[in-house]
Amino acid sequence: MAADDILQELKELEGTLTSIEAVLDLDAMRRQVAELEEQAAAPDLWNDQERAQQVTSRLSNLQGELNRVAGLRRRIDDLPVLFELAEEADDAATRAEALVELRALRKSIGDLEVRTLLNGEYDAREALVTIRAEAGGVDAADFAEMLERMYLRWAERHGYPVEVYDTSYAEEAGIKSATFAVKVPYAYGTLSVEQGTHRLVRISPFDNQGRRQTSFAGVEVLPVTEQTDHIELPETDIRIDVFRSSGPGGQSVNTTDSAVRITHLPTGIVVSCQNEKSQIQNRAAALRVLQSRLLERRRQEEKAEMDALRADSGGSWGNQMRSYVLHPYQMVKDLRTEHEVGNPQAVFDGDIDEFIEAGIRWRRQHEG
Repeated sequence: MAADDILQELKELEGTLTSIEAVLDLDAMRRQVAELEEQAAAPDLWNDQERAQQVTSRLSNLQGELNRVAGLRRRIDDLPVLFELAEEADDAATRAEALVELRALRKSIGDLEVRTLLNGEYDAREALVTIRAEAGGVDAADFAEMLERMYLRWAERHGYPVEVYDTSYAEEAGIKSATFAVKVPYAYGTLSVEQGTHRLVRISPFDNQGRRQTSFAGVEVLPVTEQTDHIELPETDIRIDVFRSSGPGGQSVNTTDSAVRITHLPTGIVVSCQNEKSQIQNRAAALRVLQSRLLERRRQEEKAEMDALRADSGGSWGNQMRSYVLHPYQMVKDLRTEHEVGNPQAVFDGDIDEFIEAGIRWRRQHEG
């Protein structure tokens, strides 16, 4: 890479970072940190544990964001000096080190730039993800479980906490559905581009004739509700049923009726939660899921657009958005962005950041 090219790229990266800093509004972030630090120091903070966790989590994430930007600024300021030293000393090792740092810096600034594209009304929220088996019988149920594992592994790679609310197991293999929350800021804005119908093509492990099978699973992503959303839930509008939790193959998880199913009578929306230990915990989790679904419904009615929260500018969330092909060749391809890779196993192990980034950029280009 020629010296002039390096200088030009450094100049462009510095300009990109300056734009990112302006979009993020670092002064406003610092004011929020100061306010949250004051709240966190209050002696009665932990009297309300849920609010305390929100305050400390938000504070930690804002401090992390500020540190991330400050670190990138230091690195971009130091890098020209490193290149200058390499040129003056004609030191190949130092030059190679500087080029490695340039590539790493390009990637880090690109990742942060994608984060600044998440400026929708609910993008900063935590995410509520539901995966459902669709057409394809037992293969679809198995595929739904593969997708659940993919997202859980993705969250694990990033250190994002996940809370599983409900898993409905299929009889032979896999799952009928699963609902879980990714409890980190901007999880909704990030994962909303994953919403839609996913398609798997493979030789079915459940077909004794070894035939190729196509199966489908749906991914729904909603923003987690907050107290400011004011979702009205009169007791007369809901019916609460309790039942015994069950695991794979009908195995009883516990011997008490701790699982909870809530039906919202005016809309017919039904949610359930069985993964917590107590009926009270399951009820609270199911109510959170119901509130998120009602929030989405209210948004759709107000906007009169089916794709208001769907990140799917073409129409309904049922449209196919990604294909996973294991036979006769190996490929995963996003049908909107056309981003593709030839290693499905890495994708199923949670390596989906490039698909998410491409989806976020594609959504921005097609907004409005």
